[in-house]
Amino acid sequence: MLFLLFQTVASAQQNSATPPQPDPDPARVRSDIQYVENALPKIPDRAAALFILARRYAQSGDLQKALSLLKECDSFHEGFDPSESSAFQPLRSFPAFRQIVDEVHRRHPSVHRARIAFTIPEKDLFPEGLAVDPERHVFYMGSMHRRKILKITESGEISDFVKPDLYNLMPVGGVHVDPADHGLWAASDPGEADRSELLHFDAQGKLLERFPAPGPGPHDLNDLVLRNAQEILVTDTYAQQVYRFDRASRQFTTLSFPRPLLYPNGITVSGDSNLLFVADLFGVLLMDLRNGSVHEVNSGKGNTLAGIDGMYWYRGDLLGVQYGTGAFRVARFRLSPDGLRVTQTDVLEHRTPLLSDATTGAILGSNFYFIADTGIDNLDDNGGIIDPKKLAQIHIAVVPLK
Repeated sequence: MLFLLFQTVASAQQNSATPPQPDPDPARVRSDIQYVENALPKIPDRAAALFILARRYAQSGDLQKALSLLKECDSFHEGFDPSESSAFQPLRSFPAFRQIVDEVHRRHPSVHRARIAFTIPEKDLFPEGLAVDPERHVFYMGSMHRRKILKITESGEISDFVKPDLYNLMPVGGVHVDPADHGLWAASDPGEADRSELLHFDAQGKLLERFPAPGPGPHDLNDLVLRNAQEILVTDTYAQQVYRFDRASRQFTTLSFPRPLLYPNGITVSGDSNLLFVADLFGVLLMDLRNGSVHEVNSGKGNTLAGIDGMYWYRGDLLGVQYGTGAFRVARFRLSPDGLRVTQTDVLEHRTPLLSDATTGAILGSNFYFIADTGIDNLDDNGGIIDPKKLAQIHIAVVPLK
């Protein structure tokens, strides 16, 4: 998750009349350019890296370099859509830019299959994480702005599972239900206290344990998945790391990957808990947790796995809420038996009004529920609301997986 960071890398949908929103930290723009250029030889999905570089060069003011990178990115036909990013606002008057956009939209048309399942009246939540207890048919949703966790029944009844300011929480990100006791694990952004934590609540919402991110910062524990009763795997977006948390020893261990990670985000494990999938802005990596071997998941020609926020295992496939292509999409990536390549991509929702700042989701039965419009592009880096007039109800959408 951590969309506040990503909106400078993968901005939310913008009206063409909206002025560009430069990165508030030019040093981060320069740092990202150097980081991606150094990593480029190790990135199998070259188009993903080119798209990131194009954004960053546009934000730095080098428009010709950005346009050149976009042209090369578009030659891979993977669907990277520059029209949805405010970073490319200065390029909108360029004929070559408009041609790229037209071609992307022609090859990758909009798809609308989802419907609204729940409407959340509270407008200033800015939610990030969504989880479900499949046995009790109850959803949980974390709030970055209100710093609480909501409980939503299948019939749409909404209540506070963890009340705001009860435990001095930082912005709540990823959430995950523990099937053993129906408790909840959550990760929090650093917030103004610079305190990113892994949090453990019981089934009634009582805080049982809290664990700070390991070592010196910066840190942002982002999304997490429970592997079994002993381990939790969690991404750290600021530190560009993934950790294994041992619940017995209460220790974090850093996992090793053969290529640099760029803002790791979505994370999930296979049904047998042997395979770990980690998403970042370059794609998806697969780690065999039995021996530590790591492989890049091959997305296939004309497809990309770049920039998946919420990522979930479903009957041998991956489900993803994807922002890294510029335009939001929800997709099902059908995998080969060994999990190493995508054999087919089913786009479930793409470039529709229903998708606005989408982040994460949860699977209940044969349906995928996802936060459709978090409004999080209206939240600044310090957690303040940019424009109160833009506050709107939040929707959780559902799309069938059959």
